[in-house]
Amino acid sequence: MASLNRRGFLSAAAATGGLAATQLVPGTAFAGETAAPAGRPATDPGTLGAATVYPGDPRYGDLVRGGNLRFVGKPEYVRVVTSADQVVDAVQQAVRTGRKVAVRSGGHCYENFVADPAVGVVIDLSELNGIHFDPGRRAFAVEAGATLGDTYRRLFKGWGVTIPAGNCPTVGAGGHIIGGGYGTLSRQFGLVVDHLYAVEVVVVDPDGRARLVVATREPGDPNRELWWAHAGGGGGNFGVVTKYWLRSPDATGADPAQLLPKPPSSLIVSAAQWSWGDLDEPAFTRIVKNFSQWYERNSAPDSVYTHLTSQLKLLHRSAGSVGITTQIDNTLPNAEKLLNDYYSALTEGIEAKLTITEQRVLPWWHASLWNGFNGGDSPLTQRYKAKSGYLRKCYSDERIHRLYQGLNDMTYKNPATLAMLVGYGGRINAVGATETAVSTRSSVLKFQYATFWLNEADDAANIDWLRRFYRDVHSDTGGVPVVDEQTDGAFINYVDVDLADPKWNTSGVPWSTLYYGDNYPRLQRVKQRWDSRNVFNHAMSVRLP
Repeated sequence: MASLNRRGFLSAAAATGGLAATQLVPGTAFAGETAAPAGRPATDPGTLGAATVYPGDPRYGDLVRGGNLRFVGKPEYVRVVTSADQVVDAVQQAVRTGRKVAVRSGGHCYENFVADPAVGVVIDLSELNGIHFDPGRRAFAVEAGATLGDTYRRLFKGWGVTIPAGNCPTVGAGGHIIGGGYGTLSRQFGLVVDHLYAVEVVVVDPDGRARLVVATREPGDPNRELWWAHAGGGGGNFGVVTKYWLRSPDATGADPAQLLPKPPSSLIVSAAQWSWGDLDEPAFTRIVKNFSQWYERNSAPDSVYTHLTSQLKLLHRSAGSVGITTQIDNTLPNAEKLLNDYYSALTEGIEAKLTITEQRVLPWWHASLWNGFNGGDSPLTQRYKAKSGYLRKCYSDERIHRLYQGLNDMTYKNPATLAMLVGYGGRINAVGATETAVSTRSSVLKFQYATFWLNEADDAANIDWLRRFYRDVHSDTGGVPVVDEQTDGAFINYVDVDLADPKWNTSGVPWSTLYYGDNYPRLQRVKQRWDSRNVFNHAMSVRLP
């Protein structure tokens, strides 16, 4: 089931709004680039990947698609950039000519923010992908087009450090970090934004001038609020991120090897499953309760179990099984016992047999590529719809009943469909709800509902089913996971336009509160300060106050 575990990815979508679109004149040149003949793409042959790609170019079909093939853009051109200055030029050109602009880093946006038909210019950051140590800032610089896989490899092989980011190695840093940045080491080390020292952003001034700004977390930095907004505020809101600098807040000295978390030298990775044929509703209910309540008991920031994380994959009955994937730090002196005790808690009171399908010790970097969590890195040839939320405590019995009913709906037989519960809490919850833009600092689980398919003809049936499934589970709170004692809103990197649709969200709680909680008004003030022209916008971007 390689396509069932896509992790936190929202591309840094952006847009120029409120400006009249004008027709592109073939041959328009950017800084450092010669004008192309009419109808031909302009390219700087001396710079790898620096190009402006128009319709008709063999590259165009790839560059207007991301990871979700439901969405195919039709921009007037795609600008592939290799430097921050080129991003400034591209944004300036779009503003000057009145074109709506969007940005793609890894291409994993869940909705059509980059492929929106109104978008005239896509800025492709994938070649802006450098990673290095910056001694001046005592921090690691990661450019926005770098993938998570490359970031892990470079940080680990070069300095023996890492960041607690997502599991899918092709996700781009540009969109992942700005939405918070979450992964299998987050219970132990917090979110990526908890280690974010500074950000470099292309912004547009009120007079329409595009320029680079660096914002840090330093208390005296006049741009600090711009840093705060990029520490979980989501993509496409304030400008185009070109670079992040990462250094843990408690790190001291100048030795790079001491400035970010050191991953465990090895992990025990484990995969297990129950057969759906052995599960009735009471057994299913007990599985969900055992898993969720274990996290309720073991998610304090100082718990030894912050070194363990897992995913409960509640697959549709047509898939044949319900799965669990787990990892634990093997350097703990009692790691095997902790893992065994965890499995004992999960299986308590359940007669159905839990079969361990895989369990082995892997060194950390190899474990980060383990298929149990990253799904073999889902191919970019699929279509999908996904929804999200956070749990502060276990679902109620009635909600678990609705989960069971939906996953056993045999009028819909797509085995690539699931509701997945993922370990959260731990060190994530050691940070206050207003210290970064991520407000969800009291949850113990994150959840994702998702379905995947291949053919366009199946779009409507799959999307409609998932919408109804998610709505039905949360029907007592208006079809969405409102912020209350049990649930804690939704995850901006798993963005879902249905939260803004009154047909699917009847809670009376706006989508902005579901994603940002009480932090939304502050994000709006940052928007007013740094993007008063609303250049950077999409269907669910932060609105001007």
